[in-house]
Amino acid sequence: MGGLLDNKKVIIIGDRDGIPAPAIEECLKSTGAEIVFGSTECFV
Repeated sequence: MGGLLDNKKVIIIGDRDGIPAPAIEECLKSTGAEIVFGSTECFV
């Protein structure tokens, strides 16, 4: 049974004061998604 993110390419933009990109990436590892870019930014 396939998941919603199976074989999808994902771009992650995390927030320095919120949830950083590496934390989101860890959560998505088991979904079957391919993470093509991840960055943690500061939004002011």
